[in-house]
Amino acid sequence: MFVTVFFYVGSVVVVMLTHWIYRWRNPKCNGALPPGSMGWPLLGETLQFFAPNTTSAIPPFVNERMQRYGPIFKTSLVGRAVIVSTDADLNYFIFQKEGELFQSWYPETFTRIFGRQNVGSLHGFMYKYLKNMVLNLFGPESLRKMLPEVEQASCSALEMWSSRPTIDLKDAAAQMIFDLAAKKLISYESKDSSENLRGNFEAFIRGLISFPLNIPGTAYNKCVQGRKKAMKMLKDMLQERREKARKKQTDFFDYVLTEMERKDTMLTEDIALDLMFVLLFASFETTSLALTLAINFLLHHPAALNQLTAEHEAIIRRRENPESGLTWQEYKSMKFTFQFISETVRLGNIVPGIFRKAMREIKYKEYTIPGGWAVMVCPPAVHLDPARYSNPLDFNPWRWEGIDTNSASRNFMAFGGGMRFCVGADFTKLQMAVFLHCFVTKYKWKAIKGGEIVRTPGLQFPNGYHIQLSKKMNH
Repeated sequence: MFVTVFFYVGSVVVVMLTHWIYRWRNPKCNGALPPGSMGWPLLGETLQFFAPNTTSAIPPFVNERMQRYGPIFKTSLVGRAVIVSTDADLNYFIFQKEGELFQSWYPETFTRIFGRQNVGSLHGFMYKYLKNMVLNLFGPESLRKMLPEVEQASCSALEMWSSRPTIDLKDAAAQMIFDLAAKKLISYESKDSSENLRGNFEAFIRGLISFPLNIPGTAYNKCVQGRKKAMKMLKDMLQERREKARKKQTDFFDYVLTEMERKDTMLTEDIALDLMFVLLFASFETTSLALTLAINFLLHHPAALNQLTAEHEAIIRRRENPESGLTWQEYKSMKFTFQFISETVRLGNIVPGIFRKAMREIKYKEYTIPGGWAVMVCPPAVHLDPARYSNPLDFNPWRWEGIDTNSASRNFMAFGGGMRFCVGADFTKLQMAVFLHCFVTKYKWKAIKGGEIVRTPGLQFPNGYHIQLSKKMNH
């Protein structure tokens, strides 16, 4: 009798388990889903997605499935059904239809570490409200006023670097940009603080794109702890600023406090702190990676270096006083520099995945995207598509001649697209252009040790890229 019952229960369990696995691998849909694999129940293909990538091409996870299934495929990541798009037209459609058919969305693991009230997770009027706040800092008029400060920061950093035997370029660039961003945002000076705010962000970044296992010792746990420490510092600073209010606004923190004190404000302390955290992260990490890659390209492409140098030396020659600082007109005249920056960020693919969520069932060509499913746009697949870029793995800034890259297009989405086009894009370009101006006109350099660029499906880490810097004879 016991054996019969055991056999019966076991049979039921096997049938239920088999049905569950079948349903997992064959989700319901009122049409044809894109081809692909949902992987193992719950786990999906998460492990493959987070596997390190040491190539400069499309991440293997995406590339392998593109070859197998085509430009649009389904998968499952961290327990969530996802449609991955490497199709330029679908990507553009997703960006253009935000708020109508799609909305910004990121996996729970990302939301947990960036904050539930972070700007990327907010929608509608609240998102527009925060975007306008950020444009107060990074809008054209603010950048025009910021230009001398950016130039001074670049010149000071380069002067310091040239006094050292060698520098780790990625680390030095990150410190330079973090110091500038932290000063503009929260009046933070690392040399005057007993606490290492950037160190907490570094811990956060190292585990940002890692398997989301939150137990002591894992990279993800260190990421969570880094965020907690950074957020505590920001909260303490905010409280101190409240107690010692300034009569005149001098940084973004002052502006945020003014907004929070308005009677009709929608800005809570949690939203304000999450906003400051995201702005600090975005302001320095992505730009320092792009600058490191830019210098690497200059070292390996002398024709680009020569033309870039000629453009910036011509700017100096046209001045009445060669020692005067950059003007806004000079900055806007840097035609080849902007081509160089566009090519750097195209090949850099610093943000290789942008997530959205389908608000309802959507028909696209022969496929159906079920409502509630996540969608991941993959810019690298477009940026490295030979049908859209001739010899896409070659560094060729001249390919951008006569092309407007101030907004996203079907073929270029290094700064996102649609209503969520990166509000800090112009700030990034300003920092890179001004740094390159100071760099190529006043200094010469050589690589001492070139580190391997280790890529993951999130950020790229040029490890141990050391250069030796010295002033040019006429400086």
